[in-house]
Amino acid sequence: MAFCVGSVLVLSVLSLIRVRGEVSVDCGRSSVSVRWTDSQSLTDPWFLRLGSCLPSSISVRPGGAEAIFYARFDDCSFRRLVTEDEIVFENELSTEPSTKNPSGFFSPIVCVYERPADWRPPMYDPMLFLTNGKGDLVFHMNFMKEDFSGVATSTTFPLGSLISIAAAVEQQAHQPLVLLLEECVASTTPELEQSNKIYPIIANKGCLIESKKSNSRFLPRRNPSEIRMYLQAFKFALGEDVYIHCKLVAWDPKGLDNGRKACHYDKNNGRWELLDNVLESGLCACCDTQCRTRNKRELNRGIAHPVVLGPLTITD
Repeated sequence: MAFCVGSVLVLSVLSLIRVRGEVSVDCGRSSVSVRWTDSQSLTDPWFLRLGSCLPSSISVRPGGAEAIFYARFDDCSFRRLVTEDEIVFENELSTEPSTKNPSGFFSPIVCVYERPADWRPPMYDPMLFLTNGKGDLVFHMNFMKEDFSGVATSTTFPLGSLISIAAAVEQQAHQPLVLLLEECVASTTPELEQSNKIYPIIANKGCLIESKKSNSRFLPRRNPSEIRMYLQAFKFALGEDVYIHCKLVAWDPKGLDNGRKACHYDKNNGRWELLDNVLESGLCACCDTQCRTRNKRELNRGIAHPVVLGPLTITD
């Protein structure tokens, strides 16, 4: 069922795939409430989940059961998709198999909003990434002011100017990790597989290839869990919306090798240099060929997480 609230278009899904009971959705400006009712008591409400969140309230009566979720869009593992005309938040209401409902069920939850003409995202919303017994990691990535004193107030950059970008990982009850940018590409769409224009920025497992042909470079770290870089605005999709897709890797600082590193090209010395230890720059020698991880058995020494930053606009 679709209806309009002011300038906001909301899509609510009431009866969907394999639903036991009835689901109603109320989309707010930055949050959503989901109400599930079951008059036949075919599903145990204690097993319900909205993404990664438990119900906010549950009531069970002789006439049936009810569960209500109140969630912000930056919680419960909501996904955001931005198109030319819309901003879409997606999640799933689901339940694990139980005695009452051996097959479980799955119901998409979608809120669609009209995208204002002057809309810009709050840079990159932090995403909570849960690991198996290793604590919680919260990843951030933002366009920054030139001196990195705060988040950028504009995402329009003249060709050749320096774009300040910072990424960080918050380590909650986790062993110390170093943050790396394994790969980054620019595209003209928020979903990489839909783009027919791609511009590589970081490739070959941590090599800032833009630094070899421009003034792009990594900046010295302030702490291992943060990485900063200047990206010189490049000639790509000028005047269009551009999205930067990156793979962040939080890694064991003792496990850096050819496949886990941060390298940029030093034009003064004519060589690739390792951000974290110039004396170990031999790890970057493969940046002009093909870099490989030495020991695949060590893949459990870190966590990888994709992010999308943008849109930004590069002007001529």
